[in-house]
Amino acid sequence: MRTRLTLVVFGATVVAIVVALVTAYRSVSPLVAAQVDRGLVDRADTVLALLGEGSPGSGGTALAASKLPVRVDMTEQLLLPDGTVLPLTPGRDPLPVNDSDLAVARGGTGSAETEVTVGAVSYGVLTKARPGGGAVMVGQNYAEVERVDREFLWRTASITAAAVLLVALAAWLAIGRILRPMRRLAHATQRITTTRDLSTVLPEAGRDEVGDLTRDFNAMLAALRLSRAQQHRLVQDAGHELRTPLTSVRGSAELLHRAKGRLEPADESQVLTTLVQEAKALDALVGELVELATDQHADEQPAELELPELAEASAERFRRRTGRTITISAEDPVAVIARPRALSRCIDNLLDNALKFSPADTAVEIRIRGTELAVLDHGPGIDPADQGSVFDRFYRADRTRSTPGSGLGLAIVHDIVTAHAGSVFAAARPGGGAEVGFRLPSAVHPRIDRNM
Repeated sequence: MRTRLTLVVFGATVVAIVVALVTAYRSVSPLVAAQVDRGLVDRADTVLALLGEGSPGSGGTALAASKLPVRVDMTEQLLLPDGTVLPLTPGRDPLPVNDSDLAVARGGTGSAETEVTVGAVSYGVLTKARPGGGAVMVGQNYAEVERVDREFLWRTASITAAAVLLVALAAWLAIGRILRPMRRLAHATQRITTTRDLSTVLPEAGRDEVGDLTRDFNAMLAALRLSRAQQHRLVQDAGHELRTPLTSVRGSAELLHRAKGRLEPADESQVLTTLVQEAKALDALVGELVELATDQHADEQPAELELPELAEASAERFRRRTGRTITISAEDPVAVIARPRALSRCIDNLLDNALKFSPADTAVEIRIRGTELAVLDHGPGIDPADQGSVFDRFYRADRTRSTPGSGLGLAIVHDIVTAHAGSVFAAARPGGGAEVGFRLPSAVHPRIDRNM
Protein backbone atom coordinates (compact mmCIF):
# COMPACT_ATOMS: atom_id res chain seq x y z
CA MET A 1 0.00 0.00 0.00
CA ARG A 2 2.87 2.33 0.83
CA THR A 3 4.33 1.90 -2.67
CA ARG A 4 0.97 2.37 -4.35
CA LEU A 5 0.20 5.52 -2.41
CA THR A 6 3.66 6.89 -3.14
CA LEU A 7 3.18 6.21 -6.85
CA VAL A 8 -0.17 7.98 -6.73
CA VAL A 9 1.40 11.03 -5.06
CA PHE A 10 4.32 10.87 -7.50
CA GLY A 11 2.02 10.72 -10.51
CA ALA A 12 -0.21 13.49 -9.22
CA THR A 13 2.83 15.69 -8.58
CA VAL A 14 4.26 15.07 -12.07
CA VAL A 15 0.93 15.83 -13.70
CA ALA A 16 0.48 19.00 -11.65
CA ILE A 17 4.00 20.27 -12.41
CA VAL A 18 3.77 19.43 -16.13
CA VAL A 19 0.41 21.15 -16.42
CA ALA A 20 1.78 24.20 -14.59
CA LEU A 21 4.90 24.32 -16.77
CA VAL A 22 3.04 23.90 -20.04
CA THR A 23 0.60 26.60 -19.01
CA ALA A 24 3.42 28.91 -17.97
CA TYR A 25 5.43 28.23 -21.16
CA ARG A 26 2.44 28.92 -23.35
CA SER A 27 1.81 32.12 -21.44
CA VAL A 28 5.44 33.29 -21.64
CA SER A 29 6.04 32.41 -25.32
CA PRO A 30 3.73 35.14 -26.67
CA LEU A 31 5.40 37.64 -24.34
CA VAL A 32 8.85 36.70 -25.67
CA ALA A 33 7.62 36.96 -29.26
CA ALA A 34 6.11 40.35 -28.54
CA GLN A 35 9.37 41.46 -26.94
CA VAL A 36 11.30 40.40 -30.07
CA ASP A 37 8.86 42.31 -32.28
CA ARG A 38 9.20 45.41 -30.12
CA GLY A 39 13.00 45.09 -30.33
CA LEU A 40 12.82 45.02 -34.15
CA VAL A 41 10.53 48.03 -34.25
CA ASP A 42 12.74 49.99 -31.83
CA ARG A 43 15.85 49.10 -33.82
CA ALA A 44 14.23 50.10 -37.11
CA ASP A 45 13.11 53.41 -35.63
CA THR A 46 16.65 54.05 -34.37
CA VAL A 47 18.14 53.33 -37.79
CA LEU A 48 15.58 55.58 -39.50
CA ALA A 49 16.37 58.41 -37.12
CA LEU A 50 20.07 58.14 -37.82
CA LEU A 51 19.60 57.89 -41.59
CA GLY A 52 17.71 61.14 -41.56
CA GLU A 53 21.07 62.92 -41.31
CA GLY A 54 22.38 61.81 -44.73
CA SER A 55 21.23 60.91 -48.24
CA PRO A 56 21.06 57.33 -49.45
CA GLY A 57 24.08 56.21 -51.35
CA SER A 58 26.23 59.12 -50.10
CA GLY A 59 28.58 59.52 -47.24
CA GLY A 60 25.57 60.19 -45.03
CA THR A 61 24.73 56.53 -45.03
CA ALA A 62 28.22 55.61 -43.91
CA LEU A 63 28.05 58.31 -41.24
CA ALA A 64 24.74 57.01 -39.99
CA ALA A 65 26.07 53.46 -39.92
CA SER A 66 29.05 54.55 -37.86
CA LYS A 67 26.76 56.09 -35.27
CA LEU A 68 24.56 52.97 -35.01
CA PRO A 69 25.42 50.85 -31.94
CA VAL A 70 26.41 47.39 -33.08
CA ARG A 71 24.41 44.40 -31.75
CA VAL A 72 25.75 40.93 -32.32
CA ASP A 73 22.25 39.49 -32.67
CA MET A 74 21.02 42.03 -35.26
CA THR A 75 21.77 42.89 -38.87
CA GLU A 76 20.65 46.17 -40.53
CA GLN A 77 20.63 47.23 -44.17
CA LEU A 78 19.12 49.96 -46.37
CA LEU A 79 16.95 48.87 -49.30
CA LEU A 80 16.68 51.45 -52.12
CA PRO A 81 13.59 51.73 -54.35
CA ASP A 82 15.50 50.15 -57.26
CA GLY A 83 16.33 47.10 -55.16
CA THR A 84 19.90 48.09 -54.29
CA VAL A 85 21.00 46.94 -50.83
CA LEU A 86 23.34 49.11 -48.77
CA PRO A 87 24.72 47.28 -45.69
CA LEU A 88 24.64 49.21 -42.43
CA THR A 89 26.41 46.56 -40.32
CA PRO A 90 29.89 45.84 -41.69
CA GLY A 91 30.96 42.21 -41.89
CA ARG A 92 27.41 40.77 -41.89
CA ASP A 93 25.82 38.75 -44.64
CA PRO A 94 23.09 40.71 -46.42
CA LEU A 95 19.47 39.83 -45.69
CA PRO A 96 17.49 38.34 -48.59
CA VAL A 97 15.03 40.71 -50.25
CA ASN A 98 11.61 39.52 -51.37
CA ASP A 99 8.73 41.16 -53.22
CA SER A 100 7.02 42.45 -50.06
CA ASP A 101 10.25 44.20 -49.04
CA LEU A 102 10.57 45.81 -52.48
CA ALA A 103 6.96 46.94 -52.39
CA VAL A 104 7.58 48.73 -49.07
CA ALA A 105 10.77 50.37 -50.41
CA ARG A 106 9.10 51.56 -53.62
CA GLY A 107 5.92 52.72 -51.98
CA GLY A 108 7.64 54.62 -49.21
CA THR A 109 4.99 53.60 -46.66
CA GLY A 110 4.08 50.62 -44.50
CA SER A 111 6.15 47.72 -43.23
CA ALA A 112 6.58 43.98 -43.76
CA GLU A 113 7.60 41.12 -41.45
CA THR A 114 9.21 37.91 -42.67
CA GLU A 115 11.37 35.07 -41.43
CA VAL A 116 14.45 34.14 -43.45
CA THR A 117 17.48 31.90 -43.16
CA VAL A 118 20.97 33.20 -43.83
CA GLY A 119 23.43 30.37 -43.85
CA ALA A 120 22.29 28.18 -40.95
CA VAL A 121 20.87 31.04 -38.88
CA SER A 122 17.21 32.01 -38.74
CA TYR A 123 16.26 35.67 -38.69
CA GLY A 124 13.11 37.57 -38.02
CA VAL A 125 13.13 40.51 -40.45
CA LEU A 126 11.22 43.79 -40.23
CA THR A 127 11.16 46.00 -43.31
CA LYS A 128 10.02 49.55 -42.58
CA ALA A 129 9.59 52.36 -45.13
CA ARG A 130 11.98 55.32 -44.96
CA PRO A 131 10.57 58.80 -45.53
CA GLY A 132 11.91 60.10 -48.82
CA GLY A 133 12.22 56.64 -50.41
CA GLY A 134 13.60 53.24 -49.72
CA ALA A 135 13.25 51.14 -46.61
CA VAL A 136 15.24 49.92 -43.64
CA MET A 137 15.55 46.18 -43.07
CA VAL A 138 16.40 44.95 -39.57
CA GLY A 139 17.06 41.26 -38.89
CA GLN A 140 16.90 39.65 -35.40
CA ASN A 141 19.08 36.58 -35.00
CA TYR A 142 16.93 33.85 -33.41
CA ALA A 143 19.94 31.89 -32.20
CA GLU A 144 20.05 33.75 -28.90
CA VAL A 145 16.30 33.44 -28.41
CA GLU A 146 16.48 29.72 -29.13
CA ARG A 147 19.43 29.35 -26.74
CA VAL A 148 17.51 31.07 -23.98
CA ASP A 149 14.49 28.89 -24.77
CA ARG A 150 16.58 25.70 -24.61
CA GLU A 151 18.24 26.80 -21.41
CA PHE A 152 14.86 27.60 -19.89
CA LEU A 153 13.52 24.18 -20.83
CA TRP A 154 16.63 22.38 -19.59
CA ARG A 155 16.70 24.21 -16.27
CA THR A 156 12.97 23.73 -15.86
CA ALA A 157 13.30 20.01 -16.56
CA SER A 158 16.18 19.71 -14.07
CA ILE A 159 14.32 21.59 -11.36
CA THR A 160 11.18 19.59 -12.07
CA ALA A 161 13.04 16.28 -11.82
CA ALA A 162 14.66 17.32 -8.54
CA ALA A 163 11.33 18.54 -7.16
CA VAL A 164 9.56 15.33 -8.18
CA LEU A 165 12.24 13.18 -6.58
CA LEU A 166 12.06 15.22 -3.37
CA VAL A 167 8.28 14.94 -3.37
CA ALA A 168 8.50 11.18 -3.94
CA LEU A 169 10.98 10.80 -1.08
CA ALA A 170 8.90 13.00 1.23
CA ALA A 171 5.74 11.12 0.27
CA TRP A 172 7.44 7.76 0.89
CA LEU A 173 8.57 8.84 4.36
CA ALA A 174 5.29 10.57 5.26
CA ILE A 175 3.11 7.71 4.04
CA GLY A 176 5.28 5.25 5.90
CA ARG A 177 4.77 7.23 9.07
CA ILE A 178 1.04 7.50 8.44
CA LEU A 179 0.72 3.76 7.74
CA ARG A 180 2.86 2.73 10.70
CA PRO A 181 -0.16 2.35 13.05
CA MET A 182 -1.96 0.36 10.37
CA ARG A 183 1.04 -1.96 10.00
CA ARG A 184 1.13 -2.46 13.75
CA LEU A 185 -2.59 -3.18 13.69
CA ALA A 186 -2.14 -5.65 10.82
CA HIS A 187 0.66 -7.45 12.69
CA ALA A 188 -1.50 -7.64 15.81
CA THR A 189 -4.45 -9.08 13.90
CA GLN A 190 -2.18 -11.59 12.15
CA ARG A 191 -0.84 -12.66 15.54
CA ILE A 192 -4.41 -13.08 16.81
CA THR A 193 -5.31 -15.12 13.72
CA THR A 194 -2.27 -17.36 14.16
CA THR A 195 -2.38 -17.85 17.93
CA ARG A 196 -6.17 -17.51 18.49
CA ASP A 197 -5.21 -15.43 21.51
CA LEU A 198 -8.00 -12.89 21.94
CA SER A 199 -6.17 -11.26 24.83
CA THR A 200 -3.59 -9.76 22.46
CA VAL A 201 -3.30 -6.02 23.09
CA LEU A 202 -3.77 -3.84 20.03
CA PRO A 203 -1.57 -0.75 19.50
CA GLU A 204 -2.64 2.50 21.08
CA ALA A 205 -5.35 4.22 19.06
CA GLY A 206 -4.89 7.75 17.77
CA ARG A 207 -7.49 10.29 16.79
CA ASP A 208 -7.50 9.64 13.04
CA GLU A 209 -9.22 7.04 10.87
CA VAL A 210 -6.65 4.40 11.81
CA GLY A 211 -7.41 5.15 15.46
CA ASP A 212 -11.12 4.68 14.77
CA LEU A 213 -10.35 1.38 13.06
CA THR A 214 -8.23 0.28 16.03
CA ARG A 215 -11.02 1.12 18.45
CA ASP A 216 -13.46 -0.83 16.30
CA PHE A 217 -11.10 -3.81 16.35
CA ASN A 218 -10.78 -3.51 20.12
CA ALA A 219 -14.56 -3.47 20.44
CA MET A 220 -14.77 -6.53 18.17
CA LEU A 221 -12.14 -8.34 20.24
CA ALA A 222 -14.01 -7.49 23.42
CA ALA A 223 -17.19 -8.91 21.90
CA LEU A 224 -15.33 -12.05 20.81
CA ARG A 225 -13.80 -12.46 24.28
CA LEU A 226 -17.23 -12.09 25.84
CA SER A 227 -18.71 -14.55 23.34
CA ARG A 228 -15.97 -17.09 24.03
CA ALA A 229 -16.42 -16.68 27.78
CA GLN A 230 -20.16 -17.15 27.39
CA GLN A 231 -19.60 -20.25 25.27
CA HIS A 232 -17.27 -21.72 27.88
CA ARG A 233 -19.76 -20.93 30.60
CA LEU A 234 -22.59 -22.41 28.54
CA VAL A 235 -20.64 -25.62 27.98
CA GLN A 236 -19.79 -25.88 31.66
CA ASP A 237 -23.33 -25.13 32.79
CA ALA A 238 -24.80 -27.44 30.17
CA GLY A 239 -22.50 -30.23 31.25
CA HIS A 240 -23.57 -29.71 34.84
CA GLU A 241 -27.27 -29.65 33.96
CA LEU A 242 -27.05 -32.66 31.65
CA ARG A 243 -25.21 -34.72 34.22
CA THR A 244 -28.22 -35.06 36.55
CA PRO A 245 -30.79 -36.46 34.07
CA LEU A 246 -28.12 -38.60 32.42
CA THR A 247 -27.16 -40.07 35.79
CA SER A 248 -30.81 -40.83 36.47
CA VAL A 249 -31.27 -42.46 33.06
CA ARG A 250 -28.11 -44.47 33.45
CA GLY A 251 -29.07 -45.63 36.94
CA SER A 252 -32.55 -46.68 35.84
CA ALA A 253 -31.18 -48.48 32.77
CA GLU A 254 -28.56 -50.32 34.88
CA LEU A 255 -31.26 -51.32 37.37
CA LEU A 256 -33.40 -52.79 34.60
CA HIS A 257 -30.37 -54.55 33.16
CA ARG A 258 -29.37 -56.12 36.48
CA ALA A 259 -32.93 -57.09 37.38
CA LYS A 260 -33.57 -58.84 34.05
CA GLY A 261 -37.31 -59.12 34.64
CA ARG A 262 -37.13 -59.86 38.35
CA LEU A 263 -38.64 -56.51 39.39
CA GLU A 264 -42.19 -56.26 40.56
CA PRO A 265 -44.48 -54.87 37.85
CA ALA A 266 -45.13 -51.73 39.89
CA ASP A 267 -41.41 -51.15 40.46
CA GLU A 268 -40.61 -51.81 36.82
CA SER A 269 -43.36 -49.42 35.76
CA GLN A 270 -41.95 -46.75 38.09
CA VAL A 271 -38.43 -47.19 36.65
CA LEU A 272 -39.75 -46.98 33.11
CA THR A 273 -41.76 -43.87 34.01
CA THR A 274 -38.59 -42.32 35.40
CA LEU A 275 -36.74 -43.16 32.19
CA VAL A 276 -39.44 -41.55 30.08
CA GLN A 277 -39.57 -38.43 32.26
CA GLU A 278 -35.80 -38.02 32.26
CA ALA A 279 -35.68 -38.60 28.48
CA LYS A 280 -38.30 -35.89 28.01
CA ALA A 281 -36.31 -33.59 30.29
CA LEU A 282 -33.17 -34.30 28.28
CA ASP A 283 -35.02 -33.63 25.04
CA ALA A 284 -36.34 -30.32 26.35
CA LEU A 285 -32.94 -29.34 27.71
CA VAL A 286 -31.18 -30.13 24.43
CA GLY A 287 -33.79 -28.13 22.56
CA GLU A 288 -33.29 -25.17 24.86
CA LEU A 289 -29.51 -25.43 24.49
CA VAL A 290 -29.77 -25.46 20.71
CA GLU A 291 -32.10 -22.47 20.84
CA LEU A 292 -29.72 -20.60 23.12
CA ALA A 293 -26.46 -21.51 21.40
CA THR A 294 -27.65 -20.99 17.83
CA ASP A 295 -29.79 -18.17 16.58
CA GLN A 296 -32.65 -19.87 14.79
CA HIS A 297 -34.23 -16.56 13.79
CA ALA A 298 -31.17 -14.83 12.30
CA ASP A 299 -32.67 -14.94 8.83
CA GLU A 300 -35.75 -13.00 9.95
CA GLN A 301 -36.14 -9.42 8.86
CA PRO A 302 -37.41 -6.97 11.50
CA ALA A 303 -40.96 -5.78 11.02
CA GLU A 304 -43.39 -3.44 12.72
CA LEU A 305 -45.35 -5.54 15.22
CA GLU A 306 -48.34 -4.97 17.49
CA LEU A 307 -47.81 -6.50 20.93
CA PRO A 308 -51.53 -7.25 21.55
CA GLU A 309 -51.72 -9.34 18.38
CA LEU A 310 -48.61 -11.35 19.25
CA ALA A 311 -49.82 -11.82 22.83
CA GLU A 312 -53.24 -13.05 21.68
CA ALA A 313 -51.66 -15.56 19.27
CA SER A 314 -49.40 -16.96 22.02
CA ALA A 315 -52.22 -17.04 24.57
CA GLU A 316 -54.50 -18.94 22.17
CA ARG A 317 -51.82 -21.58 21.60
CA PHE A 318 -51.37 -22.13 25.33
CA ARG A 319 -55.14 -22.14 25.96
CA ARG A 320 -55.58 -24.99 23.49
CA ARG A 321 -52.55 -26.84 24.80
CA THR A 322 -53.19 -26.52 28.57
CA GLY A 323 -56.82 -25.47 28.95
CA ARG A 324 -55.69 -22.72 31.33
CA THR A 325 -57.25 -19.27 31.59
CA ILE A 326 -55.09 -16.55 30.08
CA THR A 327 -56.30 -12.97 29.96
CA ILE A 328 -54.89 -10.00 28.06
CA SER A 329 -55.15 -6.30 28.92
CA ALA A 330 -53.69 -3.51 26.79
CA GLU A 331 -53.26 0.14 27.76
CA ASP A 332 -52.08 2.54 25.04
CA PRO A 333 -50.11 -0.12 23.15
CA VAL A 334 -47.32 1.14 20.88
CA ALA A 335 -45.95 -0.71 17.86
CA VAL A 336 -42.39 -2.04 18.04
CA ILE A 337 -39.83 -3.13 15.45
CA ALA A 338 -38.72 -6.72 16.03
CA ARG A 339 -38.28 -10.13 14.45
CA PRO A 340 -41.70 -11.79 14.61
CA ARG A 341 -40.75 -15.38 15.48
CA ALA A 342 -38.09 -14.29 17.97
CA LEU A 343 -40.51 -12.01 19.82
CA SER A 344 -43.22 -14.71 19.77
CA ARG A 345 -40.71 -17.06 21.38
CA CYS A 346 -40.17 -14.52 24.16
CA ILE A 347 -43.90 -14.35 24.93
CA ASP A 348 -44.20 -18.15 24.77
CA ASN A 349 -41.34 -18.57 27.25
CA LEU A 350 -42.87 -16.03 29.63
CA LEU A 351 -46.26 -17.80 29.48
CA ASP A 352 -44.66 -21.22 29.90
CA ASN A 353 -42.76 -19.98 32.94
CA ALA A 354 -45.90 -18.43 34.49
CA LEU A 355 -48.11 -21.50 33.89
CA LYS A 356 -45.42 -23.75 35.32
CA PHE A 357 -45.30 -21.94 38.66
CA SER A 358 -48.92 -20.82 38.93
CA PRO A 359 -51.59 -23.14 40.46
CA ALA A 360 -53.79 -24.88 37.89
CA ASP A 361 -56.98 -23.16 39.08
CA THR A 362 -55.56 -19.63 38.72
CA ALA A 363 -55.49 -17.38 35.70
CA VAL A 364 -52.41 -15.91 34.04
CA GLU A 365 -52.56 -12.35 32.82
CA ILE A 366 -50.68 -10.66 29.98
CA ARG A 367 -50.52 -6.93 30.55
CA ILE A 368 -49.37 -4.49 27.84
CA ARG A 369 -48.56 -0.84 28.50
CA GLY A 370 -47.04 1.09 25.63
CA THR A 371 -44.07 -1.01 24.53
CA GLU A 372 -43.94 -3.00 27.77
CA LEU A 373 -45.29 -6.56 28.03
CA ALA A 374 -45.52 -8.37 31.37
CA VAL A 375 -46.89 -11.79 32.34
CA LEU A 376 -48.42 -11.98 35.82
CA ASP A 377 -49.09 -15.21 37.71
CA HIS A 378 -50.23 -16.38 41.17
CA GLY A 379 -47.29 -18.63 41.93
CA PRO A 380 -44.76 -18.52 44.77
CA GLY A 381 -43.34 -15.23 43.53
CA ILE A 382 -39.70 -14.15 43.31
CA ASP A 383 -37.57 -13.32 46.33
CA PRO A 384 -35.83 -9.92 46.14
CA ALA A 385 -32.46 -11.70 46.25
CA ASP A 386 -33.36 -13.71 43.14
CA GLN A 387 -34.87 -10.95 41.00
CA GLY A 388 -31.53 -10.00 39.47
CA SER A 389 -30.61 -13.59 38.60
CA VAL A 390 -33.76 -15.17 37.16
CA PHE A 391 -32.62 -14.33 33.61
CA ASP A 392 -29.26 -16.07 34.05
CA ARG A 393 -28.69 -19.34 32.25
CA PHE A 394 -29.63 -22.46 34.25
CA TYR A 395 -30.51 -20.35 37.27
CA ARG A 396 -33.21 -21.66 39.59
CA ALA A 397 -34.26 -20.29 42.93
CA ASP A 398 -34.18 -22.61 45.91
CA ARG A 399 -37.96 -22.87 46.09
CA THR A 400 -38.25 -23.92 42.42
CA ARG A 401 -35.43 -26.47 42.11
CA SER A 402 -37.88 -29.39 42.21
CA THR A 403 -39.97 -27.89 39.41
CA PRO A 404 -39.37 -29.38 35.93
CA GLY A 405 -37.45 -27.17 33.57
CA SER A 406 -34.03 -26.36 32.21
CA GLY A 407 -33.60 -22.85 33.58
CA LEU A 408 -33.01 -21.51 30.06
CA GLY A 409 -36.41 -20.09 29.11
CA LEU A 410 -35.91 -16.67 30.68
CA ALA A 411 -32.27 -16.59 29.52
CA ILE A 412 -33.51 -16.89 25.94
CA VAL A 413 -35.96 -14.04 26.59
CA HIS A 414 -33.10 -11.91 27.90
CA ASP A 415 -30.87 -12.59 24.86
CA ILE A 416 -33.60 -11.85 22.33
CA VAL A 417 -34.83 -8.68 24.04
CA THR A 418 -31.36 -7.21 24.58
CA ALA A 419 -30.54 -7.91 20.93
CA HIS A 420 -33.55 -5.71 20.11
CA ALA A 421 -32.14 -2.92 22.35
CA GLY A 422 -34.75 -3.66 24.99
CA SER A 423 -34.65 -4.60 28.68
CA VAL A 424 -36.15 -7.31 30.88
CA PHE A 425 -37.53 -7.13 34.40
CA ALA A 426 -38.83 -9.44 37.11
CA ALA A 427 -40.56 -8.58 40.37
CA ALA A 428 -42.87 -10.04 43.02
CA ARG A 429 -46.54 -9.04 42.94
CA PRO A 430 -47.92 -7.36 46.04
CA GLY A 431 -50.80 -9.85 46.21
CA GLY A 432 -48.59 -12.87 45.57
CA GLY A 433 -47.09 -14.28 42.43
CA ALA A 434 -44.56 -12.88 39.99
CA GLU A 435 -44.46 -10.28 37.26
CA VAL A 436 -41.93 -10.98 34.49
CA GLY A 437 -41.65 -9.12 31.20
CA PHE A 438 -39.72 -6.89 28.85
CA ARG A 439 -39.66 -3.41 27.36
CA LEU A 440 -38.75 -2.59 23.75
CA PRO A 441 -38.06 0.68 21.92
CA SER A 442 -40.98 2.03 19.96
CA ALA A 443 -41.16 1.75 16.18
CA VAL A 444 -40.41 5.48 15.92
CA HIS A 445 -36.74 5.04 16.89
CA PRO A 446 -35.80 1.38 16.38
CA ARG A 447 -32.29 0.24 17.39
CA ILE A 448 -32.14 -3.45 16.58
CA ASP A 449 -28.91 -5.42 16.43
CA ARG A 450 -29.21 -6.80 12.89
CA ASN A 451 -26.34 -9.20 13.56
CA MET A 452 -28.33 -10.98 16.21
